[in-house]
Amino acid sequence: MHGLGDVRFFDRIAPLYDRVMPPADGEALAAGLAHATRPIDRLLDVGGGSGRAAAALAGPEITVVDASVGMLTRAREHRDRAAVAGDAGRLPFRDGSVDAATVVDAFHHLPDQRAAIEEAARVIAPGGALVVREFDPAHPLGRALVASEHAVGMASRFRTPGDLADALADAGFDPRIVDRGFAYTVVGVRE
Repeated sequence: MHGLGDVRFFDRIAPLYDRVMPPADGEALAAGLAHATRPIDRLLDVGGGSGRAAAALAGPEITVVDASVGMLTRAREHRDRAAVAGDAGRLPFRDGSVDAATVVDAFHHLPDQRAAIEEAARVIAPGGALVVREFDPAHPLGRALVASEHAVGMASRFRTPGDLADALADAGFDPRIVDRGFAYTVVGVRE
């Protein structure tokens, strides 16, 4: 059910998603974005679904990018966010056209994680930041989350903070692990 199957799942649960999910951690996202060495005026919320993470941020112009049209409808109609249907592995934006990107609680759903990181490196201008907020599969709660997502038919692929930092480095980012725990934040600054 990975990839397009996950998209169908999120299309189905879109009307309920914001009722059952807690707000995104705006402080953790702001702390990650603070690593950028350029001003952040334009930000992409990749895999941003209903705009939950975008709602936790203030300041930049934010565009939510997601493959689930149902979730994007929520971002537009309930959060008044710019929203673009797109694949994280083929972002519909020009090279160096944004100052930052976030991927919040969604990276494990991306079918081609390497392509998503490379696309973020392509669209983020030098000095900009990619902030990934994810769940650690090595944490006890992370193991439970992995099992529950697989039980409902998702083939989610979770990464530890160190593994994700290494993947960001391979794509030309200067990675930093900003915080650890069940939820963690890894930032890559575009060199």
